[in-house]
Amino acid sequence: MLYYSGHTKRIGNVDEGSTVTDFLPAERARGITIQSAAITFHWTPEAWLPQYEPVPVYNINLIDTPGHADFTFEVLRSLRVLDGAVCILDGVAGVEAQTEKVFNQARAYSIPTVFYVNKLDRNGARFGEAVRQIASKLRIMPVVCQIPWYDDRGETLIGVIDVVNMRGLRWVANGDGKDLTIVPLPEIGCSKPKLMEEAYRARTSLVEILSEEDETMVENFLEYKEDHLAVPAEKIWSSIRRCLLVPKPRISPVFAGASFRNIGVQPVLDAVANLLPSPEDTPDPSFTTEELSGGLREFVSGKLALPKSLPKQTGKLATRKRASYSDKIADLEACALAFKVVNDSRRGILVYVRVYYGSLNRNAILYNTNLQTVEKMPRLLRMYAADAVDEVSIKAGDIAVIPGLKHARTGDTLITFTGINPKTGPPIPFKSLQLRPIDIPPPVFFAAIEPHAAAYQSAINASLDLLLREDPSLQLGENEDTGQQLLSGMGELHLEIASNRLIQDFKAKATIGKIEIAYRECPSYTTSVQDIVYESTLASIHSKAGCSASISALVPEEMQDPRLTDGNLIVVNGTSDEGSETNFEVLSALRNGALAALARGPTLGYPVSGAKVSLTFDSAVHQFGSLTSISAISGAARKATRAVLEASAKISSPCLLEPVMRVVVKVEESTLGSVARDLETSRHGVIESLGEFENTSDVSLSGMNDISVIDLQRVYSPPDPFESQTADPFSSKPQAIHGSRAIIAKVPLKEMVGYLKHLRSLTAGRGSFTMEIDGFARMNKQRENLVLKELRGDL
Repeated sequence: MLYYSGHTKRIGNVDEGSTVTDFLPAERARGITIQSAAITFHWTPEAWLPQYEPVPVYNINLIDTPGHADFTFEVLRSLRVLDGAVCILDGVAGVEAQTEKVFNQARAYSIPTVFYVNKLDRNGARFGEAVRQIASKLRIMPVVCQIPWYDDRGETLIGVIDVVNMRGLRWVANGDGKDLTIVPLPEIGCSKPKLMEEAYRARTSLVEILSEEDETMVENFLEYKEDHLAVPAEKIWSSIRRCLLVPKPRISPVFAGASFRNIGVQPVLDAVANLLPSPEDTPDPSFTTEELSGGLREFVSGKLALPKSLPKQTGKLATRKRASYSDKIADLEACALAFKVVNDSRRGILVYVRVYYGSLNRNAILYNTNLQTVEKMPRLLRMYAADAVDEVSIKAGDIAVIPGLKHARTGDTLITFTGINPKTGPPIPFKSLQLRPIDIPPPVFFAAIEPHAAAYQSAINASLDLLLREDPSLQLGENEDTGQQLLSGMGELHLEIASNRLIQDFKAKATIGKIEIAYRECPSYTTSVQDIVYESTLASIHSKAGCSASISALVPEEMQDPRLTDGNLIVVNGTSDEGSETNFEVLSALRNGALAALARGPTLGYPVSGAKVSLTFDSAVHQFGSLTSISAISGAARKATRAVLEASAKISSPCLLEPVMRVVVKVEESTLGSVARDLETSRHGVIESLGEFENTSDVSLSGMNDISVIDLQRVYSPPDPFESQTADPFSSKPQAIHGSRAIIAKVPLKEMVGYLKHLRSLTAGRGSFTMEIDGFARMNKQRENLVLKELRGDL
């Protein structure tokens, strides 16, 4: 695209690491897209054709997004600010799992999509099968605008048949794609009559599908005496565009090509310019304030009705105030959404913004309505992947980059306002005006960050703050039990890239490793009462106190006791003066002492949970006059609890408790059984329920709501090379799309470490899951022995 538009002088190659938009070292080393890259270029439709007639020049803002499932948040935040999309399919693989997920995300944002079936030059490429999969898996009606044109042997792709204009486009073999010829369809029919007949069938299907969606096409069809071939090409393009501009498009045009052979790229660019919406054609961006909600364009035009509660007064004064309130709308200069933050090694912090209203001007004062902060914008850039050009102003619909902002984050709304007060910000309601935020999916993969030394912790934290500001789908937490700092993300590759950036780019002196599982110890033997006397001398001050204790495992009836603390029940007997301040201090000291002893188990050093400790403090026996202080009582309780813990462990080893997660796994019905069996058998989980997946809050799933199944009998798809002539691709009944199913289970945390990769293999990449801590559960002896061997290094 960049080469044909004149932006670059040569065509880059992903395998060689020479593409413009994949400029990170990690991207070039791996041959994949890791972070989205923005670039702006100009395109003149049909200027590449020999029979070119001057048409307007279009300004295209292109964002190249990743295709790997681990970087789904990069796709989400890009879709949030885009008006249209080109979905590239592998002609051999067809619609893959990640294609389904990303397309559903685009559908949730009502983004019209153009399909480009690529790699049709490879052995085994099947354009017709890809078209059928668009209908069956994505549940949208494909409108075939091109069909592939192979040589006489059906092996080499030489061009495409333009079904709309009823012509052949033949590219020069092994060229750069700029040399091609337009071949009239009758001329093609002389040597390949079947291909011409197929073009007629494709054109007939195209007009019929558009007639079902567009009333104007019906009128055109009748005007040309119901002749599918007589309808002019420009009327067909206009009809496709009208169908794509509706709030929830039900069709998608499909194009064919082979980018590696430089075949078919220019028609896709024409489709982007002619079919996909301009900023004025998109739905009105939604916004909210403390008092208002609605469409931004409707609001700034004064058409949005203001609530009667603004202001609360009535009469002439209220009318004047409401008029003054409306007049302030004219002072709004620009409104933009920050959708990405990047830490550039040369330019510092770069904030990518999409301008939704007005013009963003250099040196303007920006107000962040999310953080209620004011910052000046000294520079304004337009990005060309890794390169940047200074701009004086960026208008609505464009993508800009603001360097040097200290506070802006992904999803923040930024506005400029005439006469804004740098200290107080804009007036109400603009102070709270916020555009629709960007949804952040929950993390599913975890790793631990260990500093090389405690002195490096503050520098590591600063680097992590930058990393998390760049990528909010990364989350940082701390395991209170193990003390480990945990970094969580969308997958193994996602965390691997984040770790490389942290260590190599930010030079953090840390090690990224596996998370430690926080087990618990539980007493398995009930001890007799032990009487302990505690003595201590500190700074020449002698203290002495006594205490009696016994310990046992909690029974099920005691699990719900409101007095439970950290999973343990402390019962104190024998104190006097109930309700007095002294008695309260003694009770607190006894409980705190017992809890301190339970913080470390007698066998493996894990905290104790599921224990019932009975303490007895008899003032006649355990109090020694002035020598007995509150701290001495606490020490006695700690020593007594520790003694009964060790006594119980000598008689019978404590059992181990492990953290258990409540896991919700979303799968297709075809893989429901295998995933459920895996959770129960291999992962020692307990299935709680199997049901329909109803989480419509997930933007990656909500796009499928209320979408009907496509009848494959109505879908046109050309025959693929070497396809069996006797086989009818539509002989079976229309494929029904089974709804997503949700498996809710309780699974040990240890078994969920690295589960994402295993789930993807079980579900062909279509499964996903979320989890949260549910509590601790006792392990069976076999599993406990395996864990003990692993902890001791015997495995």
